[in-house]
Amino acid sequence: MSSAAPVRCEGCPVRDQAVCAALTDEERAALARIGVTREFARGETIFAAGDDSVACATLISGAAKLSGIDSEGTERIVAIVHPSGFLGQLFAAQVDHHAVALTDSRLCLFPRGGFEAVMAEHPALLRSILDRTLADLAETRALVDLIGRRSSRGRVAGLILLFSRAASDAPCHSSLAFELPLTRGEMAALLGLTIETVSRQFSQLEADGLVARMGPRGLIVRDPAGLEAAAG
Repeated sequence: MSSAAPVRCEGCPVRDQAVCAALTDEERAALARIGVTREFARGETIFAAGDDSVACATLISGAAKLSGIDSEGTERIVAIVHPSGFLGQLFAAQVDHHAVALTDSRLCLFPRGGFEAVMAEHPALLRSILDRTLADLAETRALVDLIGRRSSRGRVAGLILLFSRAASDAPCHSSLAFELPLTRGEMAALLGLTIETVSRQFSQLEADGLVARMGPRGLIVRDPAGLEAAAG
């Protein structure tokens, strides 16, 4: 984790999508004064389950996963957080999931108490948090639906589509070229498949002309309609 730096809203790439977008420039500046920005390396823990809930954050760049450990010691990924996403638990004494950086990531961190005080003073921020929570719930439902599909091809294709939508700056269309935020192993754990099955399905989707790999983590969607059909 890097040393703290002041929050600078000017030029922030997610200022129009993050929860603070509901605030006026003056209100946003007041919120920025109680926060800091920090960079987290890939694999670094942002919040740990069981820790006191003392901070919350907006993801400026990169990606993070929320996960828990089941009784058998297996990691269960419950959500993927993309830029402009919100991390942390408000009005809670403890954190109940691990939050870990999937790539080198930059966040705006705020003390939980100070953030809650700003929400109490500015209802627009509270409404924005509610909207974000509902959007996160919809994404979680989409993941549950995805995992429940019988076909391993459908699960992998559907996950690629979710990543494609999340990588886009606009809600009306998906990104056709993006970096995969998860490793094959993490995708396998999320989808309830083996690493070998995930790799085999990626190879088959590529052979069918639906996607193309671009470097170690990059992916190009060559046939969006075909990928939608494969996802079922």
